[in-house]
Amino acid sequence: MRRSLTVALAAALLASSLTTMSAAAGLSPADFVDPLVGSAGDGNTHPGATAPFGMLAWSPTSTRGDQTSTGAANGYQYDVTRLRGFSLTHVNGAGCNPGAAGDVPILPFAGDVTSSPTADTADAVYASNFSHADEAATPGRYRLGLQNGVTTDTAATERTAITSLRYPAGKPASLLFRTSNSLNGSEDAETHIDAQHEKVTGSVLTGAFCGRRANGGVNNRKSYYRLYFTAQFDQPLTGTGTWKDATLQPGGTDQTGGEGYATGKDRAGRGSGGYVTFAPGSQVTMRIAISYVSLEGAERNLQAEQPKKSTVDSIAGRTKKAWNTELDRVQVTGGTANQRITFTTALYHSLQQPNLVSDVDGQYLGMDRQPHRVERGQDAQYSNFSGWDQYRAQVQLLALTEPRVAGNFAQSLYNYAKQNDGVWDRWVHVNGATHVMTGDPSAATIATFYAMGVRNFDYRGAFDSLYRQATVPRPEGLQDGGCPGQCVGQRPNLAQYLSSHYAPNDVCHCWGGAAETLEDSVADFALGQWAHQLGRTKEAAELDARGGYWRNVFNPDTGYTQARNVDGSWVTPFDPASDRGFAQGSAAAYTWMVPQDVPGLADAMGGKATAVTRLDGFFHDANGNWQLKGGGPLKYDPTNEPDIHAPWLYNELGQPWKTQETVRQLVNSGYGTGPAGLPGNDDLGTMSAWYVFAALGVYPRTPGTGELLLSSPLFPGAVIRPVGGAPIRITTSGSGKYVRDVRRDGRPQRDWKVDASFLHGGSLDFRLSETPTTWGS
Repeated sequence: MRRSLTVALAAALLASSLTTMSAAAGLSPADFVDPLVGSAGDGNTHPGATAPFGMLAWSPTSTRGDQTSTGAANGYQYDVTRLRGFSLTHVNGAGCNPGAAGDVPILPFAGDVTSSPTADTADAVYASNFSHADEAATPGRYRLGLQNGVTTDTAATERTAITSLRYPAGKPASLLFRTSNSLNGSEDAETHIDAQHEKVTGSVLTGAFCGRRANGGVNNRKSYYRLYFTAQFDQPLTGTGTWKDATLQPGGTDQTGGEGYATGKDRAGRGSGGYVTFAPGSQVTMRIAISYVSLEGAERNLQAEQPKKSTVDSIAGRTKKAWNTELDRVQVTGGTANQRITFTTALYHSLQQPNLVSDVDGQYLGMDRQPHRVERGQDAQYSNFSGWDQYRAQVQLLALTEPRVAGNFAQSLYNYAKQNDGVWDRWVHVNGATHVMTGDPSAATIATFYAMGVRNFDYRGAFDSLYRQATVPRPEGLQDGGCPGQCVGQRPNLAQYLSSHYAPNDVCHCWGGAAETLEDSVADFALGQWAHQLGRTKEAAELDARGGYWRNVFNPDTGYTQARNVDGSWVTPFDPASDRGFAQGSAAAYTWMVPQDVPGLADAMGGKATAVTRLDGFFHDANGNWQLKGGGPLKYDPTNEPDIHAPWLYNELGQPWKTQETVRQLVNSGYGTGPAGLPGNDDLGTMSAWYVFAALGVYPRTPGTGELLLSSPLFPGAVIRPVGGAPIRITTSGSGKYVRDVRRDGRPQRDWKVDASFLHGGSLDFRLSETPTTWGS
């Protein structure tokens, strides 16, 4: 199906002009999306049915023969063609394995249930193989034929799904609800079967995001949300049953029991669920909804989003229309079929999050684990904030295309902070503060939203809260719980940081003192920019100075960012390839992470010429060959967030043509169609958003501002249509990857950046060249 999509679009391109191909071929933007992109390797995407910013995502949970581990971060890995069910929730592209969610796997089974599915610890019986030839994924719809003879066809709304199940004739027709079997396990689960009303309901108490990480994950092996579900069938139930651990109860209708958060033999054989049966050969329609608040909330969600006469086709059509509305925010013209698929799929992945967590009535589960209702003026509560990743590209794309969703998201994070004693967590999953990664990405994110014109949130209250977090030490900042990967302190050992003007590696209670200093410098710079815009001059001056604290961990003797001890000494021995003092990256990679002061970084290195030479060596080997696919800790890694902005630094170093060259090389070699089409973890749309910006020829300059850096667009034309805003048009003429000249709104654009006023509408017209030029230098 994936191959036929590319072939069909290529044929459509040949039959129509590049600039009008969608209209001529009768194609919509959603027709250019391949949800399987990124499902192989380390992309960690899922191909399942989901709506834009949806709460529910129906997608397979695979198995490699261990019911306590899928062998895939998000439950699905393209090279694993055996599954133990279809789960109701997923997180796009999370980096740890398993990441989170994968709640309530549901398995259509063409056989009798004769033993406890939990006792089948190797998934030898209650699982099914499948072939990708029987798989079809499109935005909002997912179809799969199982080797056991059952075919499935599912469409999703924001909080619900509708599934058609066709069972083979002459075989028993069973449906298993593995209620306790979330990706990370569970503390508790309950399943209730109402045969008279043809309904299954239940819930799972779980959480444990990244709970299996060796570097701090054990601290997260705990519950923070309960997911409720209700499933309604259109066919009578001919039988019921439940199980708990190894005990099967044929005819049972109620069961409870969790699995715990261990792995392997320490968890295998534990858990509970239930099953129902239908007449052999049945065609069953299941309508299912979820809620993080209550079973009643799930019922209301189902009633609101699925009229009783709904079908898979009608829901799929409605959700495809919703996806087309979102994908129309950024329209491109021209290009090859593969380029269009790559671009539109990247936009699709970028706009899967944040995810709704509030019900249709506005209720949601707070970080205090109590029910709340959205604030006045807030449309919905959103979550799943991969802060350390997203603040570099995904949040900017969200603010540019969907500013109202961005404002709702900002208010959502502020709501959570108020429920969490004023602490803004750096990685929020549903309502859980998971503490994953380092720095203070909430400050960078919310300041960026404001700089890009987002106003539909309590921005004054949010600023005061974030400023307090950045200036008032808290007791958990002195704890080592979860360290190094998930340190509980949001601004670790803040008192010492404010005294030393860097995070001392030996007493920082953080994941690498050098990394923490760089991250906090970016966050403080962003807060400072926000303070200027709010007229908070005192705070602005203070934060501006703190935005320069990166200098205190730049060692002029080594020429690299380097961790320091509390006594001021440098942490030795030093190796630029080492991650000592850093979080998931080396000194060589992190040294470039000063987007707020590139001229200052160049001066520290010995001047722009020296910086350019070093940057050349970051992207090339000694013979000048490209090294853009993770060529070791001394080279650029396109999957590593701290250096994904590095290709754009040439602009400020006086050689914009090298940005144009490097970005185009990455666009052409790092991304593509098919399951291996992403360079690494999508990290909740971060890598996909990077591609969208790169293909448009613009990129966010630094958090806390609305400035965009310029490169060379991939497509002849693009139109960005923000919700409620004026369109932004980007056109190119000529051929090549280098910029000959640019005109902004008809006037010469000689600078390599545009200011935030461009976000309110305008045009950029590029003329390209086959050879490097001096434009912008």
